[in-house]
Amino acid sequence: MEFIRRFFHPPRGSFFLFGPRGTGKSTWLKITFRDALFVDLLNPETIRSYASYPESLINAVEALPEDSIVVIDEIQKLPELLDVVHLLMERKGNIRFVLTGSSARKLKRAGIDLLAGRAAVRYMHPFMAEELRNRFSLEDALKIGLIPLVVFSPDPYEALRAYVSLYINEEVKAEGFVRKIGDFGRFLEAIAFSHASVLNLTEVARECQVKRKTVEGYVSILEDLLIGFKVPVFTKRAKRHMSAHPKFYLFDAGVFRVLRRAGPLDVSREAEGAALEGLIAQHLRAWIDYGHRDCQLYFWRTRAGNEVDFVVYGPDTFVAVEVKNAQQLRNKDLVGLVEFQKDYSEAMAVLLYRGRERLKMKGIPCIPCELFLRALDPRLSMTEILKESFYRNEGDRRR
Repeated sequence: MEFIRRFFHPPRGSFFLFGPRGTGKSTWLKITFRDALFVDLLNPETIRSYASYPESLINAVEALPEDSIVVIDEIQKLPELLDVVHLLMERKGNIRFVLTGSSARKLKRAGIDLLAGRAAVRYMHPFMAEELRNRFSLEDALKIGLIPLVVFSPDPYEALRAYVSLYINEEVKAEGFVRKIGDFGRFLEAIAFSHASVLNLTEVARECQVKRKTVEGYVSILEDLLIGFKVPVFTKRAKRHMSAHPKFYLFDAGVFRVLRRAGPLDVSREAEGAALEGLIAQHLRAWIDYGHRDCQLYFWRTRAGNEVDFVVYGPDTFVAVEVKNAQQLRNKDLVGLVEFQKDYSEAMAVLLYRGRERLKMKGIPCIPCELFLRALDPRLSMTEILKESFYRNEGDRRR
C-alpha cells in the first residue's frame, strides 16, 4: 500500500490511538516509530503468549534502552495488559507507550480510566481530501468512501463490501457484543437510513422489529466500535425551542453506501445527499481531532423546522455549514443559515453545494463542496479555510 502523509501528529508522551480498522493506524505507526518494540495483538501467537504471561511484557520493556517506544497494536484484544502498562509507566517513566485500538468497548469494561492523565487519547480517521491531494475525487469518495484499505485496493468496491461484511459483522460476532446476530444485521440495514438524519430510536426499533432498548444498545456498540457517531443539537444561548434528538452518522461514506441497500422504491438522490453530508461530517471531525480539539461539532434544528447541517464551535471558531446536493441553488436553500444568523450574528455561515461556481447569496458564500474539502487543512483556521476555498484559483495548490 502506498504511504500517504497524514495530518495526524502524535502528542509528546504516551497516548491511545483509536480509529476503525483499515484507517491506517498500523501503517502510520510502523513508519513513524520504526525502532519501537511492536506488539501486534492481531497475531494469534502474540496474543496467546501475552494472555498466558502478561508479565512477560515487563521483561521485554526492562531490557529496552531509555527513551524507547513501545507500540501495542489493538490493545482491546487483551485489556489485561493495561494493568502491566500502568505498572511500567510508574516504574519506567522514560518509556513512551502507544496503544492503538479499533474498539473502546472492552477497554471501558477493563478500566481505561486507569491510565487517565498518563496517556492522551487521539483518533485517526479515513483520509481527508487534502491528504490525498490530486488523488482525491469527490465522485469516488461518495461511492467508495475514504478508508485507506479500500482506496488503495485493486478492486475498491469488492474491498468495501468485504470490509463491511468481515469487519462490522464478524467483529461484532467475534467479540460477543450481541446475542442475536440476525437482529443486529437487520438493525444495520435500518440504521443506514438514519445516516445524516435526526436519530429516532423508536422508528428504527419498529423497522427492525426489536425493542427500543435493544436499538439503543446497538447504537452504543456502533459508537464503541467507532463505526458510528452522534452529533448533538447546538443549544448555547438558544432563543427558540430546539430539537432534542441528535443526528447520526456512519463514519465513512462508502460504508454507508454498502449498508444502505438500494431497491426499486429508493430515490438515488436521497442516498447521494446523505452520503455527501456524511462526507462533510467525517472531514469536519478529522479537522477537529487533528488540529482543533478545543472545537466541537453540532447541528442546529428548531422545533419549527429550521435547520443547519453543522455548527463548528470553539474558543475562536463559530461557523454554520449547510450542505446541498444540488448543482443549482435557490434562495430557499439559505433559509436555515439566514435564521441561524438572526440568532447568532457573530457566526460565519457557508453553504456547500455540488455546483462549480463560487457564489454569494444573501451575503453568504456558496462554495463547491470539492473546493471546500480540498482546502480543509487542520493546520488552518476555519476562517482561513473559507477564504482559501472561496478566493483561491482552482489550479493553485499549497505547498
